[in-house]
Amino acid sequence: MSGPLRLGVNIDHVATVRNARGGEYPDPLRAAKIAEEAGADGITAHLREDRRHISDRDIDRLMDHLTVPLNFEMAATEEMQQIALRHKPHAVCIVPEKREEKTTEGGLEVAREENRLAHYLAPLREAGCRVSIFVAADKRQIEAAHRIGGEVVELHAGAYCDAHAEGRFDDRDREFAALREMSQFAHSLGLEVHVGHGLTYDCVQPVAALPEVMELNIGHFLIGEAIFMGLDPAIRHMRGLMDGARRSEYRSAI
Repeated sequence: MSGPLRLGVNIDHVATVRNARGGEYPDPLRAAKIAEEAGADGITAHLREDRRHISDRDIDRLMDHLTVPLNFEMAATEEMQQIALRHKPHAVCIVPEKREEKTTEGGLEVAREENRLAHYLAPLREAGCRVSIFVAADKRQIEAAHRIGGEVVELHAGAYCDAHAEGRFDDRDREFAALREMSQFAHSLGLEVHVGHGLTYDCVQPVAALPEVMELNIGHFLIGEAIFMGLDPAIRHMRGLMDGARRSEYRSAI
């Protein structure tokens, strides 16, 4: 059942470096074009309410110049809905957002806001955007995402990745088991399954080997590695690890 695994490269933190000093350098669009050449199947960009990294102009330029799909990450606000409806990107991924957080801290609370989110998503779907919802590996949230019309769920891998990095291997194995089980569950509902947040060279392969997972979205780690080895080779190495994990001999070993 396993099919090709797509890689979405998140270019937010190229903009973070640019904004630390102002001006135009480094250019997120240039990073996106390098990512295309290096094997990315799509580009992810999160336009936050406070514009701390990606800007409105970045989104304009990405829409004008990308030849691979743009995955537009956004909070469920009226402002972001209007921006998405104006641009009509290939996909919109609805994520939680808090001003004080350093990065997205967890999955969206879909079950508590089911009615509001169902109405919020309807115009986006009608405009032709593929709707993805960023959730924890939690059955209740996945069921709610399905009920409100999400076509994709992106499972938050942060707890798994953190546990691996910190050597908490019992926790890591428990979190990975949840990702595996909820990937299977979401797939059984007819949802396409993506995974993102915190993935590195050291922990990506078990997730990439899950046959229900169709896309990984990776950003901060790749931009960090690019400082040491360059963006193109950093992405190519990740692509190689993902493709290797998809082979049957690796899947049978985990």
